[in-house]
Amino acid sequence: MVVEQTREAVLELLASLSSAQLDKITAAFDTPDHHQWTYLPGAVPGLPLHELSAAQEALVVRLLGLVYSERGLADFRGVMAAEIIVRGLADPMEVAEVGGWAGSTVGDRYYLRVLGDPAGAGPWAWRLNGHHLALHVTLVDGAISFTPQFFGSNPAEVRTGPHAGRRFLAAEQDLGFQLLHALEPAQLSVALVSDAAPDDILTRHDPVADASLLHRGLAYGDMTPEQRQLLSLLIGQYVGRAAGPIGLQTWQDITDQGIERLTFAWAGETEPGVGHRHYYSIAGPTFLAEYDNTQDNANHIHSVWRDLRNDWATDLLAAHYAMHR
Repeated sequence: MVVEQTREAVLELLASLSSAQLDKITAAFDTPDHHQWTYLPGAVPGLPLHELSAAQEALVVRLLGLVYSERGLADFRGVMAAEIIVRGLADPMEVAEVGGWAGSTVGDRYYLRVLGDPAGAGPWAWRLNGHHLALHVTLVDGAISFTPQFFGSNPAEVRTGPHAGRRFLAAEQDLGFQLLHALEPAQLSVALVSDAAPDDILTRHDPVADASLLHRGLAYGDMTPEQRQLLSLLIGQYVGRAAGPIGLQTWQDITDQGIERLTFAWAGETEPGVGHRHYYSIAGPTFLAEYDNTQDNANHIHSVWRDLRNDWATDLLAAHYAMHR
């Protein structure tokens, strides 16, 4: 259902675009840069959101609403809001919070792209990339892949000015500290893998996530029921950005692969605060999430969700191509 609705939404969007816009937004599914992505600022291939009319923007918002939950959409808007604040852009905050990307400065920093032919029978994808945002959705034979997925924010907390006190990606931080503080000393000695936090997420924006870069930490199976609940809530901050059916399928996959094998690792300061650099990772047979708040005096968050089996729909594509040899 979600796949067909997404296909219809993308086709309606494409039909609304001018030839010049179509040239920017479309690419072949096997384009050489398909798996290249970044969360750093700067131009990337695609159609900048600021070139959309109000009617076209509404179609993009509809598309996002099909595959992202309300909280996922709120996080998306938060990325834009933080960009306006940290860059001191002239755009009013409403551009991030309720829309109006046409001609905006912040809309010029995020790019939409469609790879492959949504009207055909083959695999296709759409993606939205820009500073601190990387959304990748791949559709193959009635199934959907939702990763790599990246959300970041600078600042994590606005400390001066008219928006002082506003926080972004707050639960990703708060739940991480709650779980850390719930551990017993013997558990903490396993989960705390370093007194120093890395400068960034360890998997960076590599096309293929290398789980061997991560410390394993404390296993879900070695936690108390209360601690497991906290870890589940923390994982939910990542998979819960997806629309209900996609998130539920992800939880099912995590369970099928052995939820007791998930591990939680922490590095850096063990209390929140200005300048308190910290990092954590959650890793299992197929699921990987990383979070860091280390830059800009520990007021700059990066968070990523990777599927070690199905980033870019790798497994789905392997089955598709085997079927169509």
